[in-house]
Amino acid sequence: MRIGMAGLGRMGMNMALRLVRGGVEVVGYNRSPRKVDDLAGEGGVPAYTLAELVEKLAPPRIVWLMLPAGAVVDEHLEALADLLDPGDLVVDGGNSNFTDSVRRAADLAQAGLLFADVGVSGGVWGRELGYCLMVGGPKEAYARLAPVLDALAAKGGLMHCGKHGAGHFVKMVHNGIEYGMMQAYAEGFHILEASAYGPGLDFAAVARMWNQGSVIRSWLLELAEAAFAKDPCLDGLAPWVEDSGEGRWTVEQAVQTGVYAPVMALALMERFRSRERNSFADRLLAALRREFGGHAVQAAGREE
Repeated sequence: MRIGMAGLGRMGMNMALRLVRGGVEVVGYNRSPRKVDDLAGEGGVPAYTLAELVEKLAPPRIVWLMLPAGAVVDEHLEALADLLDPGDLVVDGGNSNFTDSVRRAADLAQAGLLFADVGVSGGVWGRELGYCLMVGGPKEAYARLAPVLDALAAKGGLMHCGKHGAGHFVKMVHNGIEYGMMQAYAEGFHILEASAYGPGLDFAAVARMWNQGSVIRSWLLELAEAAFAKDPCLDGLAPWVEDSGEGRWTVEQAVQTGVYAPVMALALMERFRSRERNSFADRLLAALRREFGGHAVQAAGREE
């Protein structure tokens, strides 16, 4: 079986390599030719333009996009709509908003093209351990993708979630849950670090111990252990936490449907807060405490 993979970033390249190792021929395209050369060196088939990628696939074709969410996906889909034939299948495996996936499926259907949205979880470890794949789209598309999905997925890590948008919707909620879990771990270790016991604790050992039979064991704790092993107090990192967008969309969905989701919402807010080097809100809080209670404040530039 042969498929096209457009987008050979960290996730796309690792997925392409896993497919190649699983016996699936991958025609790889990337805007940066170096990534195409790298894949070719690992047994992939190089394509330096989208047109070349399409030419090297026999109909009915499968083209899998692993691109950043947003306009770049639409740009590639518009180009592919002019290059592909009716009956070909396009897959969006990036972190797209599920509403965009519903719209894109309808747009591509006008050109006779099938569309599937696949939420992918597994990070950089998926290449060796397999991925968790959440698939949305018609059963016909899911059936055609079966050999590719089987090669990519971890054992038991594959599900057809429903119609167009369902794959990206389930992945969106997955990421919202991830935000909450990560925030809980972060706060717990912060409490440990700030305590009188903190200086004597090996945080990597704590994470390792908690992962043995504890009710809070998880892969995230394994990653925490690895992070602490590299940098015991995380002194080499700045306190700046980005968000990919899916946490925001999950909170927006909760608001739209009236679902009470304070953990996810606050976890998202904490990420925003991490980026404020000199928070106006914190300065106002300090000023108010000084005004109503005469509490001591620190002068600017003397933060500890």
